[in-house]
Amino acid sequence: MPLHKLRSWMKHSIMEIVLLVLCAALAFRAEGFFSMDNLLNVLRNVSMQGLIAFGMTMVIISGEIDLSVGSAVAFAGCLTAYLTQYLTGIGIILEVALPLAMLSSLIVGGCVGCITGFIRVRHKVPTFIITLAWMTILRGAAELITNGFPLTPFPEWYNFIGGGYLFNIPFPAIVFMFTFVAINFLMNYTTFGRSIYAVGGNAEAARLSGINVAMVRILVMAAVAFLAAISGIMQSAEIMSGTPTMAAGWELVIISAVIIGGTSLLGGKGTIRGTLTGIIFLGVLVNGMTLLNISEYWQHIVQGTLILAAVLANRER
Repeated sequence: MPLHKLRSWMKHSIMEIVLLVLCAALAFRAEGFFSMDNLLNVLRNVSMQGLIAFGMTMVIISGEIDLSVGSAVAFAGCLTAYLTQYLTGIGIILEVALPLAMLSSLIVGGCVGCITGFIRVRHKVPTFIITLAWMTILRGAAELITNGFPLTPFPEWYNFIGGGYLFNIPFPAIVFMFTFVAINFLMNYTTFGRSIYAVGGNAEAARLSGINVAMVRILVMAAVAFLAAISGIMQSAEIMSGTPTMAAGWELVIISAVIIGGTSLLGGKGTIRGTLTGIIFLGVLVNGMTLLNISEYWQHIVQGTLILAAVLANRER
């Protein structure tokens, strides 16, 4: 490979290189890191946050942001539990009540995103402010409908959605990879994907070129909210309860993964592949430090330092 091509590849693959170096270091220092069970465990652990990170990438590329995704996960899980309990209480059999509750949670999640997008385009309020409000509203709503305590109305088979295996692969990981393929195709090979980049790069130029900027903004906000609802259902299935405290702080991890993956907070630039690298990087980092018995306090310091270093490296790139 010519030297200039090698330099170009290294410039655009810096996080992949860092991830490989991290994996190589952990392979020598952390016993059991490269075991199949541990690698599948890493993949399971990043799956539910990764789903949302792909949607968040679309949002940030379009020039927006969503700070409410952690609360949206908790609300979707609690709403599913609440509706399941309510519907069975009025005489609907559990096998029907639970799917209805799951569908309702997905619809409500998508509607919350649509409302965010509508307020953004109709009243010109920054999504930072709108989703900051939603973050409090949705967390409060989750606490309200559960009365602050976990709800556990789920049958045993429900655990498969968050904790089961299909072909010896964690089911959430399969959903995660399917979502990656679908959104990567959407962003790279469709008119809508190109429109997201155009809106984030220069919204006025996009409007003058015939792109419906308002619709793009509404749809990306609906997409990330819908993915947060899916993640909320899987999270509630994994722990077999609707718990209002789940997914606390996820929004920061998710946004960090997107930025680590090379997406610009200014909009217009980023890739779904980069976000995949970013979320796996964070998952491997946490898993490796746990295997090395590093104190949780030090883990936070190391995570923050490496995130800052990765952001600076991407900025230089």
